[in-house]
Parts: sequence; C-alpha cells; structure tokens
Amino acid sequence: MPTDEHFLTDIEALVQQYLRETAGPREMLSLLQWQIEQGDHLNQRSTMPGHLTTSAIVLSPDHSQALLIDHATIGRWLQPGGHYEPADYFWQSAEREAVEETAVIGLTLHPWHAGTDNPFVIDSHDVPGKPSRHEKPHVHHDLQYLFIADPATPLVHQAEEVHAAKWAAVEELAGITPKAWARLGMIG
Repeated sequence: MPTDEHFLTDIEALVQQYLRETAGPREMLSLLQWQIEQGDHLNQRSTMPGHLTTSAIVLSPDHSQALLIDHATIGRWLQPGGHYEPADYFWQSAEREAVEETAVIGLTLHPWHAGTDNPFVIDSHDVPGKPSRHEKPHVHHDLQYLFIADPATPLVHQAEEVHAAKWAAVEELAGITPKAWARLGMIG
C-alpha cells in the first residue's frame, strides 16, 4: 500500500514483485530500477529523466472492446491514464484517471489481478515534453492495470486533457500498448 512516507520502498517492492511474477524474459526495467536505487522522487511529475504514471486498460466483459481516449497533448488514441496521484493502492490511481478522463462508471479490477496491486504491465516509454509547462521530453514509468466495465454506459471526456473517449475493437491495443496486447493473448 503506497504512502508518501514509504513511497520509494513501496514502488521498489512492487517492481520486484512484477519482475518475479509477471514480467517477460526481456523486461528489465533498467531505468526505473536505477531511479529507485538513486532515491528519485518518482511520485513527482518534475522528476527527470522519468516519473511514475498509471493507466487503465478497460475492457468490455467479453474482452472484445477497449476504452480509449484521444489524448490532447500526445495527439493519438491511448488507454486512459496520467501522472500518479497518491492512493491506498497503485491500481486506484489508474482507476481514478479512467473515471476522470471518460466518466466511465462501474469499473471493476479485472480478475487477473487476483486482488493484488501487481500491475498487468510496467511500461517505461518516451513521451514528448509539454512546452506550456516547460517540460522537456522524458520517460513515463507506466503502471498499467486491467479493468472491466460495461461499454453501454455513456462516456463524457475530460475536455482539458482529452479530445474524445470511445469504445473500440480490442485489437486497437496492439498499436497502443504492445506489451499489454501480447499479455492479453495469454489470459484469453
């Protein structure tokens, strides 16, 4: 359970659990592990070269659809997510982002998680800077969690950060989050 006081210890334990129990053979997470060793404040957006984000891969109950957002800054369709904000569990930060960006209701953590906080995927990836915030290009260490929701519920996108929200064919995840797409194939 992450707390401000023990954040670094909590994220280190989470990463080690992920590497032991979930990661593929080529997932090393070298930069993330190095930043943890350096004592970087990964929970702060200003930390460079990278910091923590959380995202929600929201699937329909039959896994045929995925919830996507048209990200205003990045200019492409992605899974809902954003910079980590404190929560009792890391997955709750991802859940909050999905609700804020799309107004999706009735989210439930996917059974794959078996009630744990272990991410479905940890994906460290480059992101463009945001000139309006004087941000240079940097890395997001994204903790991705799986959720289930009913695609029949109405969506309302968060206009400040999202141009639109939609349910799309789950196959679109292949070009958005390849690690998650590959891992989805293993859970059926």
